[in-house]
Amino acid sequence: MRGGFKMFIKCTLSVSLKSIRVYAGRLSELPPLPQYITRRGPFIHKGVGGEDRIIIIFEFDKSRLAEAWENISNQLDTFHDIPGFTFSAHRSIVFAEAKDKQPFKVRNKNIVRTAKKEM
Repeated sequence: MRGGFKMFIKCTLSVSLKSIRVYAGRLSELPPLPQYITRRGPFIHKGVGGEDRIIIIFEFDKSRLAEAWENISNQLDTFHDIPGFTFSAHRSIVFAEAKDKQPFKVRNKNIVRTAKKEM
């Protein structure tokens, strides 16, 4: 993106081992995201205490934040009632320099929305 702003939303998910099959089944049934959103992942990260986290990164043009977040949150809402499911979302804005195309991070903010459902 030439001289523009990219938005990244990093979602960190956790699902209990007892519910992983339910999560995987719902994940396979999700409709595709719009073409303007690039999904990277899922990546598995070993958390504190051996707790695994699933990390998914969504990338899109900053001007489409509202509609992108609606699409992303609709997908995440699919999992809200799974026992042991939690998620958090953080956004970053990256400005891409037109001449050298080396992006640099401008700011990082938490998105206010989080969800947690315990067993």
